[in-house]
Amino acid sequence: MLKAEISETSVAIAPVAWSQGAAPSLLLLLLIVTIYFSVFTKLVLDWYMLPDFSHGFLVPFFAAFLLWNKRSELREISARPTWVGVLVILFSIATLLAGIYGAELFLSRISFIFLLAGLTLTFYGWATLRQIQFVLLVLILAIPIPAIIFNQITFPLQLLASQFAATILPLLGVPVLREGNVIQLPAMQLEVAEACSGIRSLMSLFTLAIFYGYFLEKKPSRRLLLALASVLIAVLANAIRIVGTGICVQYWDPEKALGFFHEFSGWVMFVVSLGCLYLIHKGMQAVDNWKRAGQ
Repeated sequence: MLKAEISETSVAIAPVAWSQGAAPSLLLLLLIVTIYFSVFTKLVLDWYMLPDFSHGFLVPFFAAFLLWNKRSELREISARPTWVGVLVILFSIATLLAGIYGAELFLSRISFIFLLAGLTLTFYGWATLRQIQFVLLVLILAIPIPAIIFNQITFPLQLLASQFAATILPLLGVPVLREGNVIQLPAMQLEVAEACSGIRSLMSLFTLAIFYGYFLEKKPSRRLLLALASVLIAVLANAIRIVGTGICVQYWDPEKALGFFHEFSGWVMFVVSLGCLYLIHKGMQAVDNWKRAGQ
């Protein structure tokens, strides 16, 4: 009889405990998904449609891995909620509304990062936020750059790549005349368009450099150097690719140079860029080993 009463009490307590724990969390998750459903849908479509930001598919998985990898540290932190989190949540909602009604996709998307930060502060406190701050920063990599900033980046890259090609090609026996981002070759005119600015490889290589640094390098300073090196590598690789295109136009076939070679060389140079990133990392390690040996 006593066992039956204990069993009935346990059954009665279980739904109460569940409702006090999981139910509010699921309700909050459902609310967030409902609010951001259209924002997330458009973001995933941009990852699929825009080659410059196709690396966005990898970012959520990497962020999830980071959280999983920090699970032990997060369990040890005592929850100390703060009302500052409510202010951050209100700010995120205001940013979301500004993005929706102002037709600015970046604001509506970045508001989700602010919302996560606000929820973390509200329920767990500053210590937890500091522990996951890198995860939140990584999520920013999945958000396409605003058009106004994107244009400010791509045009200087176009000019830099065309100037580099116009300097190197004459040394290889190809006479050129450059006007802005347009290179006039004897066989045809070669325009360094926005798609050839190198922004695609730059964004992808920078993201992979962040991943690479996290998995294979422990020192934050080296991780930062690898990320910065990836930018320089991507710019140089794209400029070399344009030089190769100019040589193929002059000495081979213009149509094939702007077709097969141009597309194929993009993949080749990206693989070469990854190799350069690896060599730079090995060079950093070699310098450190040399310093230790000297001491």
